[in-house]
Amino acid sequence: MNKWVLLEHKVYSAKALNIHYDFLVENGKDCLTWKFLKLPLLNQASIEIFKQPNHRLVWLYRIEHELSDNRGNVKRIDHGTFKKVSDKLDSEYCRFILDGALLYGLFEISANSCRLSKKY
Repeated sequence: MNKWVLLEHKVYSAKALNIHYDFLVENGKDCLTWKFLKLPLLNQASIEIFKQPNHRLVWLYRIEHELSDNRGNVKRIDHGTFKKVSDKLDSEYCRFILDGALLYGLFEISANSCRLSKKY
């Protein structure tokens, strides 16, 4: 059904609270997954993004979840459906049109950077 989700992942440690964001895109049997340290802003410069191991589909539906082994907390902060602009889903290069509240417009991933723009 072409679903996607943006999760805020809070990782607790003795000295600090670390926050990053996980971007998951439905890919049939699982979700392609990337991590970024700050949110991409519409029509701003590209930001760094890191490919992660694919995640299970269940993450598309969770709203908030405490992770096992004291790995922190995950909270959904945006979600929706996407339209592929590229012919295939590829972890190195893909383009989506997103319809979320925070992420909307053309979302492009190229190697280790991503950009969100209104043009598509």
